[in-house]
Amino acid sequence: MIPNYVAGEWRRSAATEGLAVINPATAEELGKVPLSPGAEVEEAAQAAAKAFPAWRRTPVVERVQYLFQLKALLESNFEEISRTITLECGKTLAESRGEMRRAIENVEMACAAPAMSQGYNSEDIASGIDEIMIRQPLGVCAIIAPFNFPGMIPFWFMPYAVACGNTVVLKPSERVPLTMQKVFQLIEGIHLPAGVLNLVNGGRDAVNAILDSPVIRAVSFVGSTATALYVYQRSAAAGKRAQCQGGAKNPVIVLPDADLNSATNIIADSAFGCAGQRCLASSLAVAVGSAAKPFSEAIQAKAAARATGYGLDEGVQMGPVITPESRARIEGLIGQAIREGATAVVDGRNAQIKGYEQGNFIRPTVLEGLPLGSEITRTEIFGPVLSVHHVKDIDEAIAAVNSGRYGNQASLFTSNGASARKFRYEAEVGNVGINVGVAAPMAFFPFSGARDSFFGDLHGQGRDAFEFFTQQKVVVERWPKEWSRVF
Repeated sequence: MIPNYVAGEWRRSAATEGLAVINPATAEELGKVPLSPGAEVEEAAQAAAKAFPAWRRTPVVERVQYLFQLKALLESNFEEISRTITLECGKTLAESRGEMRRAIENVEMACAAPAMSQGYNSEDIASGIDEIMIRQPLGVCAIIAPFNFPGMIPFWFMPYAVACGNTVVLKPSERVPLTMQKVFQLIEGIHLPAGVLNLVNGGRDAVNAILDSPVIRAVSFVGSTATALYVYQRSAAAGKRAQCQGGAKNPVIVLPDADLNSATNIIADSAFGCAGQRCLASSLAVAVGSAAKPFSEAIQAKAAARATGYGLDEGVQMGPVITPESRARIEGLIGQAIREGATAVVDGRNAQIKGYEQGNFIRPTVLEGLPLGSEITRTEIFGPVLSVHHVKDIDEAIAAVNSGRYGNQASLFTSNGASARKFRYEAEVGNVGINVGVAAPMAFFPFSGARDSFFGDLHGQGRDAFEFFTQQKVVVERWPKEWSRVF
């Protein structure tokens, strides 16, 4: 069993249950992860609580020095960590490298804490009275991370929490725990005070222990909408802050004036990159007016030609999905769509990759003929499946964007500035792409989301992260002259 990291030391879990960590391309067992009991989560939370008083008193300019060291270690171990992501998650090595680059960018952003965590003040709000707003850390913060970005998503939260003076308990996904094992081995090398950063592996019991812990003040979560809502509600009931990123069903609109070749390449990368297992994957393509036929033909060709295989092999453009159960679920949803009247113009089911016959492979799939309001067009498939739809104008396309329950991302492809502004203004989503298929914000912007794609007020990354991981305190000061004479 892989160990937990608590109070500055590696600890073997007392868990009697564990899960095999399986390479999704080869079916090779890479290790075993313990399903740590709730008591071990609470031990980590108490270790973090014990470390908090001294850590919050550590000057912010000293706290970020640890992050500068961590950035250097992440850079020097970049390839090894990227390879580990591919081994346990299945994405291509290029995708894993891109993920780790985003992780490092968040460490860099968190190093801006000396400026970003500043408050503000006003003199003489009344005669001889000054008012000051200061930011202070919350205490113990917890992170519950998903399987699809095991290297990046913990860094949406972890470096900001630490830089702001908080201590942290991280629970990685039990499907992909090895990436954070390597990261915490590096963290051990920067010699943070014991208890500032803690790692506990586990499943549902570990999550519930985080949500119920009396010392954990804030929870950051990324996962499905159903679980995000559960985490948000249970956190709120316990008086915790929560930022919970949920699922998505991201539409992409193609206008007749778009550059068809560029749009098709970008949309194919968005829909099928990471095997569709990302919350910013385009899963609905809406072609407007005369764009319908040429776009449909072009995206079919791109889907059929995409090289699928083991992510460490040269030339592979798409890897497997995470588990056999995920593959069965995705193929079942494709079958359901066909029963509801869709045509699989490119059918990726029953994929067999030579030399990797035990892998969880699905090739890119393109569906046509489904009504925009059908159940499948509203369901997050979380696989390499793109449904193509046709509407008459941009107003109908925007109405389709705003009709779904999710609001994570929507993209528009056009060469018309007025159309782009209209879309940007009216699309009810958190992240908008204009001629961009994956509108992933840089680390100095929040990773936004709306409607059932996000529960909370402040998002991960950027300024929002500094706001989330600090609490405001307002001080009103008055020093009458006669008091000063006394002293």
